[in-house]
Amino acid sequence: MAQAPERKLFLGPRLRRLRRELGRTQTRMAEDLGVSPSYLNHLEHNQRPVTAQVLLRLAEVYDIDIRSLSADHEAAGAQDLGEVFADPLFRDLGLARHEIADVAENTPGVADAIVRLYRAYAERRRFAELGATARAEDGAEGVALTPSDWVRDYIQGQRNFFAELDEAGERVAAELKAEPHGFFAAGRARLAERHNIQVRIVPPDVLPDSVRRYDHHRRRLMISEMLPASGSAFAVAYQLALAEQDGAIGTLLEKARPPDSPTRRLLKVSLANYLAGAMLMPYPAFLEACQRTDHDLEQIGARFGASFEQVCHRVTTLSRPTARGIPFFMLRVDSAGNVSKRFAGANFPFSRFGGACPRWRVHQAFRTPGRIVTQIVETPDGARFFTLARTVTRVSGPYSEEDAELALGLGCELKYAPRLIYARGLDLASPIVTEIGPACRICERAACPQRAAEPLSRTLLVDDFSKSISPYPFSLV
Repeated sequence: MAQAPERKLFLGPRLRRLRRELGRTQTRMAEDLGVSPSYLNHLEHNQRPVTAQVLLRLAEVYDIDIRSLSADHEAAGAQDLGEVFADPLFRDLGLARHEIADVAENTPGVADAIVRLYRAYAERRRFAELGATARAEDGAEGVALTPSDWVRDYIQGQRNFFAELDEAGERVAAELKAEPHGFFAAGRARLAERHNIQVRIVPPDVLPDSVRRYDHHRRRLMISEMLPASGSAFAVAYQLALAEQDGAIGTLLEKARPPDSPTRRLLKVSLANYLAGAMLMPYPAFLEACQRTDHDLEQIGARFGASFEQVCHRVTTLSRPTARGIPFFMLRVDSAGNVSKRFAGANFPFSRFGGACPRWRVHQAFRTPGRIVTQIVETPDGARFFTLARTVTRVSGPYSEEDAELALGLGCELKYAPRLIYARGLDLASPIVTEIGPACRICERAACPQRAAEPLSRTLLVDDFSKSISPYPFSLV
């Protein structure tokens, strides 16, 4: 079978934007890259494709992640704009898809501004639908980009992959020399010996509204006995991440440059959680287990003593250039359709402003608790994805009202489905496909009977993203 021709990279607007952000003239940047000014001018005007040599030189000279210049990265801008302009507010304009793509490609700053403005508008509109008065102490700017919005966008921009944290997690796991099911005991001993932090398993009445708590003054980590073994191990790993790798996390924070203190704190929690997962499920061993079991998530969980949600989260992080896994995406929703977690290593068009399409079976998982349901879906751009969904239970505390059954959706491009145990026996050449739309929340409710039948939920006003990653995005279930 003949291979598809390699796609050429025309990155002119992004290259020009980078040069301006760096404060370089064309002549100065050409000198840095070892090319002529005229050649750089051709690159910036898409008259020449960017070569691999130029990309590598950009990464070397300016210490940037070349993924930020990739066409896949920019496609997110067109996707977000497409969702914005799918709003009935713009129906009479008849904007063509190629026009939207041109804006995202040629004026990415303008595209970002439009998305940010629409986000503020969407928040105001949700308040109005509920009969509430939208008040923002700092004006529209405070609504436009919340800490959770910023952190979510940053993690997505990194494809939910942090090489430094994976490497640190591998080192700690190797030093502990413990089998996966022995991580809790080994990590507990390390906290006590190296950091004078004692781990105590306590009765439910000691922690009536939570499942873990760290007492800074007594240097004591308390874990509720209500928490399953996978959650207890994660709590220990999280504490180890903060105690031993604060420098590595701090370096990433400096590179990310969060806009304010709340955003910085939220990002730090998320990075520490990522590192905890890397300790419990070290990259090489985890990838090998995925490949050996054909991504049998429950068998992998048994191997590492991890919960179903922890494993689902971890498979979205396998983007090491020298050892890539399948690029998965993941979504977590409650029974009302509110999204509390989403990560994408794949180019799945998640809705930025709403929930998941009700035709996606992630919602139907609530009808069959604990069972995995599969589905092949097709998005409006014709892309097809193999997906699976299952319910999990969030444990918050013995007397907490926040415990709830949630549904996880996991998927990848259809071309990867033959590598999944869940696709065995399916006709992948001529599959039964369900068409879904990622922007259901911003379309007219009357246009979708399933959405029209749903009551408006006051929980839509609560951004649960901070809960989903604080303190454990891998979930302690």
